[in-house]
Amino acid sequence: MSYPGYPPSGGYPAFPGYPPTGQETVYPPAGQYSYPAVPGGYPLAGGTYPAAPPSAGYPGAAGYPAPGGYPAPGGYARAPQAGGMPPYPGGPGFGVPPAGPGFGGYQQPPAQNYAGSGPAQIPVGYPSGQAPSPMPGPPAAMVQCTQGTIQSAPNFDAGRDAEILRKAMKGFGTDEQAIINVVANRSNDQRQKIKAAFKTMYGKDLIKDLKSELSGNVEELILALFMPSTYYDAWSLRHAMKGPGTQERVLIEILCTRTNQEIREIVNCYKSEFGRDIEQDIRADTSGHFERLLISMCQGNRDENQTVDYQKAQEDAQRLYQAGEGKLGTDESCFNMVLASRSFPQLKATVEAYSRIANRDLLSSIDREFSGNVERGLKTILQCALNRPAFFAERLYYSMKGAGTDDSTLIRIIVTRSEIDLVQIKQMFTQMYQKTLPTMIASDTSGDYRRLLLAIVGQ
Repeated sequence: MSYPGYPPSGGYPAFPGYPPTGQETVYPPAGQYSYPAVPGGYPLAGGTYPAAPPSAGYPGAAGYPAPGGYPAPGGYARAPQAGGMPPYPGGPGFGVPPAGPGFGGYQQPPAQNYAGSGPAQIPVGYPSGQAPSPMPGPPAAMVQCTQGTIQSAPNFDAGRDAEILRKAMKGFGTDEQAIINVVANRSNDQRQKIKAAFKTMYGKDLIKDLKSELSGNVEELILALFMPSTYYDAWSLRHAMKGPGTQERVLIEILCTRTNQEIREIVNCYKSEFGRDIEQDIRADTSGHFERLLISMCQGNRDENQTVDYQKAQEDAQRLYQAGEGKLGTDESCFNMVLASRSFPQLKATVEAYSRIANRDLLSSIDREFSGNVERGLKTILQCALNRPAFFAERLYYSMKGAGTDDSTLIRIIVTRSEIDLVQIKQMFTQMYQKTLPTMIASDTSGDYRRLLLAIVGQ
């Protein structure tokens, strides 16, 4: 919801430090406008917002933002929206939890595994050669904003952990709790060292031994935890496109949410481990504007400059309005260009500028102008710009809501975010759905699978 260059630019309770001191009611800073003022409204002297039009009732009842900060306590009032789309946390209208089923609040993804049905088949020999080098940490500005539920264990001893796992699997029966105690309390880098120590000490492959002792969802979860992070993303993408059918939501979830560095490492890993070109596989499995959006994402070339250009945000917002709501038909390439290249803080400013121009939020406009997978992809990008933890919280919620569980989505998000921002995802989950993530996991899973998930998520 390890991703340098994406400091959330505010608007939700879990991310402190926004707005900057002294700018709580002045946005953008005075003197940074170069476009003409809108007659009778924007911008006013001093850079403040005009009061919301009484007839429109948007974005807030007494001005934007409300005195005291961003967002106003309890969230801004919901914007008038023809399609009835729920407001998104961090965006205009936040304060009302998403309503209705679905990806982005619309359609519930079907419960399915990576291969389409049955337990996912994880290759025994992954990955060839050496594990990828650890990803660079987040910039200093992000350290206070993100936190994983799994931290590197102090006084770590790979040999001791390897011995514990060996004893847990030796002889008749398996001590699953001993395995859980180790894997749920070690970082991914430490797990790679345990694998190496296990082979050194016993001349056996830890992954093969685990596969022979475990089954079902707990097997998939433990083996995912032992995959190097980059390899796990590349593996998930490969299995989303392998065989009949395509799991487009997996492609969207990974390619539209990762950082430039992560994307480039995933693309390289995909090539080295599977001997395939990810762009060619995307072209073979997708088409049209959705294909072009994913190809754009594969470049890992999004602007990561954290300085927001408010004039460009206004210009982009006007460009998007003219490409969609302001014309008959839709210029899809314009949306692709802006959403695929602008930094996330820049996109957030564009979303806010668009609301003033169109009297409608940009997510709602995309809902009206697009459909299917390209709509989901564009929304995912904007949702991550507005509030990345909220995006993953929503995906987790709908993986468990209703009959059945989309276990592969549940596993993938818990594993991939466990060392990045799962603490913030848990906080947003409670705020959005009035129940805790551990509570929902406990009611939707069972046995060792439930115990391991809860150990990773933390109570």
